Amino acid sequence: AGGGSAVTFPPCRAGTKETAFLSAVTAAGLVHSVTRSCSAGNVTECSCDVTLRHGGSPTEGWHWGGCSDDIHYGMAFSRKFLDVPVKNLTGKSGSGLVAMNLHNNEAGRQAVAKLMSVDCRCHGVSGSCAVKTCWKTMSTFEKIGRFLKDKYENSIQISDRLKKKLRRKEKSQRKIPIAKEDLLYVNKSPNYCVEDQKLGIPGTQGRECNRTSQGPEGCNLLCCGRGYNTHVVRHVERCECKFVWCCYVRCRRCETMTDVHTCK
Repeated sequence: AGGGSAVTFPPCRAGTKETAFLSAVTAAGLVHSVTRSCSAGNVTECSCDVTLRHGGSPTEGWHWGGCSDDIHYGMAFSRKFLDVPVKNLTGKSGSGLVAMNLHNNEAGRQAVAKLMSVDCRCHGVSGSCAVKTCWKTMSTFEKIGRFLKDKYENSIQISDRLKKKLRRKEKSQRKIPIAKEDLLYVNKSPNYCVEDQKLGIPGTQGRECNRTSQGPEGCNLLCCGRGYNTHVVRHVERCECKFVWCCYVRCRRCETMTDVHTCK
């Protein structure tokens, strides 16, 4: 959902921040994809959001029109597709991990709803905007992903003992309510820097990194403080090719030297 290049996630231990993020992104992606298909007319069971028709504020010079994204259908579809099988499989939704997974699914859906925006088009003489037609639309999935990434960075560890409701692990913080958009986890994440064959974690030793980047691909972060090795790689390729009459292509043989950095 949302397009873009494929992303490969590391193996995840159950109940960690990473699985919470994956649950939320999956649920949000399903809402986004289904809702966008509804608005495009690609699904016979749904279309635009008809609940907004004939509404608006004529006194303020605007009314609902166009095709508002029917996020209600997308969210209902996501719940039925992702949540119902989990409940049916366990026979109940009362166990700690199941309740946590259902919460994280809903957090993804709530992110799509929270980031809905209103777009308008002006009507009037010479673009005077005397009247505006407005409709509701979803944010780009990239923006939704950034929102969920922030929730991942600030995810909340909860107690693995479920009582009446999900509660924070830290007793001193249990009076602080858990919001619908918060991501929850039970188990602390393993150390992805070091190889762990049992968990299927390859570690980062030998990974190529970018020495000048401060992002996730940078050597400082990717190498986990161990430093990096630098070696020179020679590239040989054909260059400055020209067509010679008649009939072949003549090229030079060019060599370039590149510094490659790999984690220690």
